[in-house]
Amino acid sequence: MRIIAVIPARWQSTRFKGKVLAELCGKPMIQHVWERAKKARSVDEVIVAVDKEKVQKVVESFGGRAVMTSPEQPSGTDRIAEVMVDVAADVVINVQADEPLVHHMMLDELAEVFRYEKNIQMGTLIKRIHRPEDIMNPNVVKVVVDRKGYALYFSRSPIPYVRGKMTEAQADPEIMGDISQRYFKHIGMYAYTKEFLFTFKNLPKSTLESEECLEQLRALEHGYRIKTVETRYETIGVDTPEDLERVKALMEQASAEQSA
Repeated sequence: MRIIAVIPARWQSTRFKGKVLAELCGKPMIQHVWERAKKARSVDEVIVAVDKEKVQKVVESFGGRAVMTSPEQPSGTDRIAEVMVDVAADVVINVQADEPLVHHMMLDELAEVFRYEKNIQMGTLIKRIHRPEDIMNPNVVKVVVDRKGYALYFSRSPIPYVRGKMTEAQADPEIMGDISQRYFKHIGMYAYTKEFLFTFKNLPKSTLESEECLEQLRALEHGYRIKTVETRYETIGVDTPEDLERVKALMEQASAEQSA
């Protein structure tokens, strides 16, 4: 099985233009993501999908493979599909370019499920929620799954709604803490069979996707299944310069602990 990881690195960003090249502990952010993805044992190749020549040159300067894509692509998924037209692969993993703390085991965990379980077309990562405040946070996407680990629904709302306790829990942190272990957050890393990547790309945008602003709901609303894989690893998305400073502090702390 040939598995390719693609990092869609869009230059334009509403809140943080050019963040993929932002300096982070002596390296551009995209290099941190690429280096971590390269450590994944299951991945045969890592490709960075770029839309600016300056990003392409930086990626190539540290030894990465960069493929130029149209700046008009509406999403990372479309950018990945453009890259994969001419690349041989069985499975494609979408790695976010703005998550420099991504752990290589996350890619291996997601890839592995395609090896041992048949008929999977799309997979993604989930993580048990440990911070009670994340349950009510609309920026933390929650997911509920069936007994076989397939996603039933993704939402920015607290799902499941624990009847009889949710109202009290919102006012009492202790109660919220007691029920938080029932919740899973969605980690935005996806894997697709190459065939399904193009199927998904060509599906009409769905109502639920538009209402929740969650692309994965397009697959569910059109009747496709998404296999979830629980991970213990966490990531932090860099959407603002403040996020970058937070990640920098965590990296420096981890480096100091390793040196101690």
